[in-house]
Amino acid sequence: MTSDGFVRNYPVLALPEATYLSAPARPDLDPLRASDGVIHRLRALHPPLIDLTTGRVERLLAALGRPHERMGPVIHVAGTNGKGSTCAFLRAIAEAAGLKVHVLTSPHLVRFAERIRIAGRLITDNELSLRIDEVIAANAGGEISFFEISSALAFHAFAQTPADLCIIEVGLGGRFDATNVFAAPAVSVIAPVDYDHVELLGSDLGKIAWEKAGIIKAGRPVVVARQPDQALGVIEAQAETLGAPLTLMGRDVDGWEERGRLVVQLQERLLDLPAPRLPGAHQFANAALAVAAVTALDDPRIDDAAVATGVATAVWPGRFQRLTLGPIAALAAGADVWLDGAHNPHAAQALAEMCGRLSARDGRSVAMVVGMLGRKDARSFFAALKSLNPTVFATSFDSPTATPAETLADAARSVGLTAETVNDVEAGVRRAMAGGGPKPHIVVCGSLHFVGEVLAMSPQTWPD
Repeated sequence: MTSDGFVRNYPVLALPEATYLSAPARPDLDPLRASDGVIHRLRALHPPLIDLTTGRVERLLAALGRPHERMGPVIHVAGTNGKGSTCAFLRAIAEAAGLKVHVLTSPHLVRFAERIRIAGRLITDNELSLRIDEVIAANAGGEISFFEISSALAFHAFAQTPADLCIIEVGLGGRFDATNVFAAPAVSVIAPVDYDHVELLGSDLGKIAWEKAGIIKAGRPVVVARQPDQALGVIEAQAETLGAPLTLMGRDVDGWEERGRLVVQLQERLLDLPAPRLPGAHQFANAALAVAAVTALDDPRIDDAAVATGVATAVWPGRFQRLTLGPIAALAAGADVWLDGAHNPHAAQALAEMCGRLSARDGRSVAMVVGMLGRKDARSFFAALKSLNPTVFATSFDSPTATPAETLADAARSVGLTAETVNDVEAGVRRAMAGGGPKPHIVVCGSLHFVGEVLAMSPQTWPD
């Protein structure tokens, strides 16, 4: 970072987009059908550097009439892992209670429209095109990044339609994220903090936690997942400084799996809830965090029945998602294919736990087809998977910042895993299926954008 507050020589769009399998490689287009052209207009506005303040997005929001102040109650969610799943649980719970809910999440897997959900539906192509025109006009040629203008676009769209609740996911960090423009969110939520995006947030866990804690606001409640001690100390200090009432998972409230159900211990009562539809022990923790957050929201319309329904029905594509349709599922006939966007050591630990459960049921091995962005710590990612001992098929994907397949394979071998390179995900699945004996559990992982390419192969598998 330079003295003027900028990070130089780093691409503003840190996460490349997925493309159709049948389409030519076009790094400037998303598979958004009619809206490809206007999305290209947004991408053309990228400045060559990232502004580590919220100044640019605040300028644009002011030009749009401050729509973020006309959106209704906001739950603002930060964290390293689990924030997207927590948002999915929050949305499902609120909608089960009959609330109209706006949601902003990132990144998208197949279509840009996945990021913006207006009162329960994805933004339409026509509405997106209209709002982009309005936001570009308001920006008046000012320097703006893709994520900044996308966030402003979402808030502008949200302000046009009344809603009972807005769920806003932080894009990166928190303190200087383009979504951190709410002076008094109804609730701030911090999911587990760990190492990721170290090229921007630093490699010190306390500093990363300081960035995440930037969403805490004076006097407003904050609900915090279990954290490493170094991160927790920073978050607690920020909450105390700002007089923000702090609810800490594992201290003030708690949640755990018991006999296949989710038990949540609130301060005054115990909830016995169905198991989350999203698989994995970590999803019990994410669901419990969401339950604690809606408890802090204290909306009388959200009763225990809505909480139970939301926990049991929430979906979040690309997070240990069973793939049953499309060309990759067809290639793996007789086996099972799972997609997971795990791309850092903390997420890899959760992935290893889930895959271990699969193997324990039937004794079948695990094969992983892995594609990862170049700035990720591949060796630590594979080290977290070592106890699972998967066979690794390393590949690359359609991104200028994807890690070369051989580099990934070397990282896997360096921690003692068996690894080879393949040309693409299809080749990896074929190699996984080629061995004798029982077919393995096949997991495609390493990057949400790699997972997005798989989902983009067929409209049958597009998230909706």
